[in-house]
Amino acid sequence: MPETIAGIEIPDTELVRQATELVRAAADDTLFHHSRRVFLWGSLKAAARGLEVDPQLAYVGALFHDLGLTDTHRTRDRRFEIDGAEVAEAFLLDHGTSPADARAVWLGIALHTTPEVPLHLAPEVAVVTLGVETDVLGLDLHEITDEQRAQVVAAHPRPDFKNRILRAFHNGMANRPDTTFGTMNDDVLAHFDPSFHRTDFVEIIRGSAWPE
Repeated sequence: MPETIAGIEIPDTELVRQATELVRAAADDTLFHHSRRVFLWGSLKAAARGLEVDPQLAYVGALFHDLGLTDTHRTRDRRFEIDGAEVAEAFLLDHGTSPADARAVWLGIALHTTPEVPLHLAPEVAVVTLGVETDVLGLDLHEITDEQRAQVVAAHPRPDFKNRILRAFHNGMANRPDTTFGTMNDDVLAHFDPSFHRTDFVEIIRGSAWPE
C-alpha cells in the first residue's frame, strides 16, 4: 500500500524503492529526512501553483539533490550540485527513463541553488527548488497549511536542522572551495572558516588577459 504524507503519495514503484535505498545508504539522517521533506514540500507547492509534475521524477530529483555532499558521491573538482545531478541522471537512465526526463531531473538538481531560474523551467526542474527553498529558507510557507506542515515534520523531523544542514553543506564543500565561486555556497565556507578567501568577480574581469 502506498505511503501518503500530508496528502502526497510516495510513488509505490521499484524505481522509487531503489532510489530510497541508494540515498538511505549514502546520506545521514539529516540529509535523508531533508531530502524526503524536499519532495513533500515541492509536491505540495507544485499542486498549490497548478503545476503537473511526474511524481517519480520529482522524487528522484528531491532524494538525490544533496548526494554530492556525501562521502560516497562527492568529487573534489566540481560543484556538489553537479555530483548529485550526475548520479541521478545515470540512475534514471539505467532504469529506463527517457533521456529528456533524466535530463530534466539533472537540471533540477544542478540548478537548485540558483535562485529564480528553475522556476521558469519544466515542473520537474522547478519542483526541487520549490522544496529546497521551503525546507532550508522557509520561503512561501503560507502555501502550506499548518496541518500539512505538522504531518510532514512528524514523518521527517527537523531536530536542530538549521545548524545541522549548515554543517552538512560545509563538510561537503570544504575540500573544493573553488567550486563555490558564483554561488551562495561561498557564504557557508566563509561562515565556518574566517580565513576563506572569496574569489572576486570584479577582479577577475579587471585582471583578465584583455588589454582593454
